[in-house]
Amino acid sequence: MGLMVNIVMTPCGEFWGRKWNLLDIVTAVVFFSLHCLCVMAPFHFTWPAFWVACALYLVTGLGVTLSFHRNLAHKSFRIPKWLEYLFAYFGVLSLQGSPIEWVSSHRYHHQFTDTEKDVHSPLQGFWFSHMGWILDSGSRFGKYGGLKNVEDLKRQPFYRFLHRTFLLHSVVLLGSLLYVVGGFPFLAWGLGVRMVCVFHSTLLVNSAGHIWGKQVYLTGDMSRNNWWLGLFALGEGWHNNHHAFDFSARQGFEWWQIDVTWYVIRFLQAIGLATDVKTPTEAQKRRKALHNKVMAAEN
Repeated sequence: MGLMVNIVMTPCGEFWGRKWNLLDIVTAVVFFSLHCLCVMAPFHFTWPAFWVACALYLVTGLGVTLSFHRNLAHKSFRIPKWLEYLFAYFGVLSLQGSPIEWVSSHRYHHQFTDTEKDVHSPLQGFWFSHMGWILDSGSRFGKYGGLKNVEDLKRQPFYRFLHRTFLLHSVVLLGSLLYVVGGFPFLAWGLGVRMVCVFHSTLLVNSAGHIWGKQVYLTGDMSRNNWWLGLFALGEGWHNNHHAFDFSARQGFEWWQIDVTWYVIRFLQAIGLATDVKTPTEAQKRRKALHNKVMAAEN
């Protein structure tokens, strides 16, 4: 495993003002191929393929938002291990890396939010915070020295297995299944369109979620609440809320802040599958509210 890491991380070319290793090149090729597949999708439209893409968007999107983010990265609720693993597997099918790598990057993001050590801050530009950081693994891993903050996941064989094989599940197995069941339309929509949409819904939280929108809570960073991102990213767009209370399973605090991921967690709680569901109290929210801080400063 160590030899493989050394091989993929060894610089093998220099262009666009920086060195690229094999992992960066493979990542760029995969991104480009998926976007090409997405462009071809309208020419192979069928309603079954469209609905397959919608269903997979919801399932794999929740794999990222509910599992990778709120359950594994922040431990904002507990679910039975079989269900935890199932949702994590759904997240793997989004092709956003393994749970170990995703959670590690996100925990470091919260530790160093909008500083030079932040893995994807818009302080380095919109493009870098959106996609550039993924295509620069040397910078990404060099900032914090690797997967040192996910020992809880690395102790579990299931997550170690997914860390080594996530490409097999998200591209080879799912791609083959889609093609066998529905031919190229299912592949173009269920893999191409769906993966590109889930990709950008997540990546926009890193970029747009720190640039456009409203700050309600004093967090000391650039996080914003953004209503359209909240819709697109299954509730993740209420990003200032999240940075104020990163332990919370709920990110849309107001009734009008649509948070699909929270609705699923709340349903799991209602049927007894989700326990220890964490949310901030009204007193905690008042203490961090930005308008209260402004009023106190004026007085």
